[in-house]
Amino acid sequence: MEASSIWAAVAVTVCIIGFEALKWFLKSVNGWLYESKLGEIRYALPPGDLGWPFIGNMWTFLRAFKSSDPDSFIRNVVNRYGDTGMYKAFMFGNPSVVVTTAEASKRVLTDDDAFQPGWPKATVDLIGDKSFIGISYEEHKRLRRLTAAPVNGHEALSVYLKFIEENVISALEKWEKMGEFEFLTHVRKLTFRIIMHIFLSSESEPVMEALENEYTTLNHGVRAMAINLPGFAYHKALKARKKLVNVLQSVVDERRNQKKSSGSSTSKKDMMDALLESADENGRKLSDQEIIDVLLMYLNAGHESSGHITMWAAVLLQDHPEILQKAKEEQEEIIKKRPPGQNRLTLKEVREMDYLSKVIDETLRLITFSLTVFREAKKNVNINGYVIPKGWKVLVWFRSVHFSPDIYPNPKEFNPSRWDNYTPKAGTFLPFGAGSRLCPGNDLAKLEIAVFLHHFLLNYKLERTNPGCFLRFLPHTRPNDNCLARIKKVSTQA
Repeated sequence: MEASSIWAAVAVTVCIIGFEALKWFLKSVNGWLYESKLGEIRYALPPGDLGWPFIGNMWTFLRAFKSSDPDSFIRNVVNRYGDTGMYKAFMFGNPSVVVTTAEASKRVLTDDDAFQPGWPKATVDLIGDKSFIGISYEEHKRLRRLTAAPVNGHEALSVYLKFIEENVISALEKWEKMGEFEFLTHVRKLTFRIIMHIFLSSESEPVMEALENEYTTLNHGVRAMAINLPGFAYHKALKARKKLVNVLQSVVDERRNQKKSSGSSTSKKDMMDALLESADENGRKLSDQEIIDVLLMYLNAGHESSGHITMWAAVLLQDHPEILQKAKEEQEEIIKKRPPGQNRLTLKEVREMDYLSKVIDETLRLITFSLTVFREAKKNVNINGYVIPKGWKVLVWFRSVHFSPDIYPNPKEFNPSRWDNYTPKAGTFLPFGAGSRLCPGNDLAKLEIAVFLHHFLLNYKLERTNPGCFLRFLPHTRPNDNCLARIKKVSTQA
């Protein structure tokens, strides 16, 4: 009996040792593959670990972001390795350095000599290698210069304002009669309709529903594992991109034929016309692929972010009556100051919405729509005594910056007044990124949100069905029920 017990104990010990040895081996694989080839600089890497083979640190990342505490991912890293602000990891299929401080974030986002876009290949394949996320620094400057005015220029925003306001008023009137509905879903449909009109004008109407369905499929694939097999989101997204490209190509072809048949340039009625006619200082115009990839990129950036932030701003205002009242009084004052005969917003009025602008900035900070941005080191880069090796990805972790108590006291509190007489230092406020690759549609996005909140504050209130609803954090922060609610009229003003 004693001998059998001894052998059993030995067997258990051997199993434990074998398991620990296998675990050590597997945890060392990525280090052998990616660190050993670095030579001496591997000793200057930031603290951290590269996780398991193939999956790296993605399991702990996904576990945290599918819980109610997404920040536990970085918090656990900090607890293990100290508050160094930079950590090595294996994320999204690549050896990476995660950057969590404002100072390091600023360096990564603004040093174009040291860093270039580092988005995963699967993301570039879906959004387009001729979009802003897939092109070189020089091509990016050229493309941004050609598209800046049609998107964010004063003249363009003045033209877009009328259509945005008409659609906002119509949508709110419709929703007020609907009873209970998914607020987020319908706000996203509204922002999609607005962005499609800006791009394609009236020509978007016949293909609107088809484009929205295909775009939704594409967007799901952008944030899924890059498994190109039937049934997987990425495979479906590739097919959706093909369909979207075909639709947009037909529009491009038709516009080019119209211009040829007319024998001269037609007036610019939407962004598609502006892109077709844009030329650089050498007379070089955009190719069809450049135009299509730019449009798909703006769909991704303009539709999703505007929809989610609009929803959250309305929710946060409704949850904070004193803030809502202050924002509403500002909008009422704008109405009172109008000359006789004016019954719609002007761009000047939008830019005078000082407090509402702070509400929007605070929502952008608190929600942090984009989790991270990807860069890649073009050479070995030294930051704060650590080396980021050439070819490694760099993930600027926006949440850590926006929720830093050293930058924003009580960071989880919704407090628009924190922006009173406060200008954030470079690298501390990153809802649209920073540097030369700052989101080119930031002014358009804020215009959409401001116009919606103007009419919402003056005339409506939001009553959520499940105010304590569980939140999802992937791909973006949202209530699990897509903000099931009712919109109710509170005033006949405006």
